[in-house]
Amino acid sequence: MTRLIHCVKLDKEAEGLEQPPFPGPKGQEIYEKISKQAWQEWLSRQTMLINEYKLASYDPKSRAFLAEERDKFLFHGNEVRPEGYVPPSQ
Repeated sequence: MTRLIHCVKLDKEAEGLEQPPFPGPKGQEIYEKISKQAWQEWLSRQTMLINEYKLASYDPKSRAFLAEERDKFLFHGNEVRPEGYVPPSQ
């Protein structure tokens, strides 16, 4: 059965995640407040950030940066793109 939540990112009722995306309180908060659609949008944004800024997953500074950007994107409506970003052509 589909779990519906009020997604704070999309500001509407939407299908929720099947489980927290990662352990801990922040993963639980995302599970409770962020829809599948909004999470997929974040994953696309995260990929773009990793590529544009050439981030390394093992670097603590990169991980902290992505966590901060994730919170801005999901909970505070930050839609700013890196300077000089050109989206891929369709």
